[in-house]
Amino acid sequence: MTATQTLVGIGDICVHRAPGVFTCLGLGSCIGIVAYDPHSGIGGMAHVMLPEVFQDRPIERPGKFADTALPALIEKLEDLGAERARLVLAYAGGARIFRFGAADSRLDVGYRNGQAVALSVSRFGLRVAGIDLGGTDGRSISFCLASGEVRLRTIAGGERLLCNVKQVGAKHAFIVD
Repeated sequence: MTATQTLVGIGDICVHRAPGVFTCLGLGSCIGIVAYDPHSGIGGMAHVMLPEVFQDRPIERPGKFADTALPALIEKLEDLGAERARLVLAYAGGARIFRFGAADSRLDVGYRNGQAVALSVSRFGLRVAGIDLGGTDGRSISFCLASGEVRLRTIAGGERLLCNVKQVGAKHAFIVD
């Protein structure tokens, strides 16, 4: 069986069973969230663009917002047979792409995205195997369902392993600021 290659675009939420590879390209202030149930081999990825929904508008793409992406991703994973209690997460992105003079976090969408994703993760009480947030470099993130590897790539730093969601606790979560 060949692995399905899935490019996860801005605001997208994609899920499927192993084997398969998910990729979020060019994450600047956006955040790529990986969720995986190691028992069932079901996993997925969301590509978050903004920290929260606009209160006066309908939510057409829940994956676009940090406050709605994780609940929608979990729901899609559970629809395929994953169990919430077994989910392991990793997420990356949230770079500060634009500088607006003084360090005003209200204008730093990447920082706000990271804070909103972390809040959503804590509300669900989910395990996190790896985090790479902040800095000024954009990243791409890929997730291989068969191996459990979550890899990061930057122009300046090349490619490296962030974590393996099959080996929860093998690598501690960390934050780059």
